[in-house]
Amino acid sequence: MRQDSLDLWIVSDGVAHVDAGGMFGLVPRGLFEGIHPPDAGNSLAMALNCLLVRSQGKTILIDTGLGSKLTPDDRSRWGLERPTGGLAEDLGRVGVRPEEIDIVINTHLHWDHCGGNTQRVADRIEAAFPRATYWVQRMEWADACHPDARTRGTYLADNFAPLEDENRLVLLHGDTAVTDEVRCVVTRGHTRAHQSVILETPGWRGMFVADMASFGVHLTRTAWLTAYDVEPRENVRTKERWQGWALATGAWLFFEHDPEMQAARLIERGEQLELEPVAGEGLFPAAYSPASHSATASRIS
Repeated sequence: MRQDSLDLWIVSDGVAHVDAGGMFGLVPRGLFEGIHPPDAGNSLAMALNCLLVRSQGKTILIDTGLGSKLTPDDRSRWGLERPTGGLAEDLGRVGVRPEEIDIVINTHLHWDHCGGNTQRVADRIEAAFPRATYWVQRMEWADACHPDARTRGTYLADNFAPLEDENRLVLLHGDTAVTDEVRCVVTRGHTRAHQSVILETPGWRGMFVADMASFGVHLTRTAWLTAYDVEPRENVRTKERWQGWALATGAWLFFEHDPEMQAARLIERGEQLELEPVAGEGLFPAAYSPASHSATASRIS
């Protein structure tokens, strides 16, 4: 998609399979299984969508998926499928090399969002994007560096600590402009300093939602939360705020984990909130098909 100097591509680090109870928390199975039916093992497909943005001479990557440092046990635990390769391969399909990335924005530092920040080279772990600076909220960094019993399994130091050692880290203090067309906004709830990314041109708005709403249905059904939300009631309030913005602006909403709907607009139908899939020439097909094992990158145009 091209808006003035703003170009966007959805790129994929593959598809994981996670327990349905994690994705839907206290929501009864009888309610969510008609929308996202689990398999026989109670697992759901979970996309690992990232967003590549070119704005005002900067090449920006939003989130980096699980990355390449996974052990065989990690891959098995995640039920990871990468039939066409991971994030680096998808970037290559749209003609972008890792060394061309100027800025990596981490919405937060859970390992399925920042595992691709770094890579293992011989016996060292180093930045996977050798020219990039990595932008994350200061409070998110603090929480990641001092995990508790609940978060220790998802804040893995190898995914972010080397960035500080290499002097590549940019810590943000709240909402921050990246370019005139790209800005980070704090969307508290999934973590206390989770951020989403607003994209703006004179005639168009978009938002990379990240885990403010992991699946699209988490946005339309405000009370539906994941088991991973650290501050669930804050997440409800955050969603209510941004629902109003999305309705008022007609913004495109990019969902990081939804296996069937990568981008949509929020609409009101009567008293109900619904998502209207975005249609556009060249839009990457939203549905993940295990039969076809489709997990390719595409340009939105």
